[in-house]
Amino acid sequence: MKGFLVAVAAVAVLVSGCGSSAPEQKAAPASQAGQGQADQPVDVGKDPGVVMLPGGGVAKLVHQELKDDGTLPIPEGLDEAAWWGAKVGAGKGAALFSGHVNWKGKKGPFDELWRIKAGQDVSVSDDAGGKWTYKIDAVETVHKDKLAQRAEEFFSPDGPHRLVLVTCGGEYVGGSTGYEDNRIVTASLVGRP
Repeated sequence: MKGFLVAVAAVAVLVSGCGSSAPEQKAAPASQAGQGQADQPVDVGKDPGVVMLPGGGVAKLVHQELKDDGTLPIPEGLDEAAWWGAKVGAGKGAALFSGHVNWKGKKGPFDELWRIKAGQDVSVSDDAGGKWTYKIDAVETVHKDKLAQRAEEFFSPDGPHRLVLVTCGGEYVGGSTGYEDNRIVTASLVGRP
């Protein structure tokens, strides 16, 4: 558990530079969503394939594992986003999807997170073509300096299953930080295939 808490604290730098260069993002350790007690089966969910945002933005999801230094690689460009953690429809834990807000002067689908509102739906198609629907519960802008304090709330592999969408934004400060803020959207599962 101590290692988990340390890694969750490392999420403070999560989306440290998701702008127009090829940054990396930090995240918590790999999810244990598929592992439960022998007498208590846990729904492990399905691998997500594509996320469809309410305004029409679409990104292919690429499963990523943490690198040795704890960073979560985010695919270059705008057509793909990283997926880490729980699968869609899992019994518990966060399914984290993270993509660039922009890339080489062009806005991407995750730019939509800056206009998205609570109550809207996000759809995720799984690799088998099933459609999963999540209703947006909260939309928050979190300064990168404050993210560590809330990392477990957002990214924990425990607790209720939820979808967490993340991108950068706010003022561009450059360097390894990139943008000064993260836009974090959390959503609850409301529809299964």
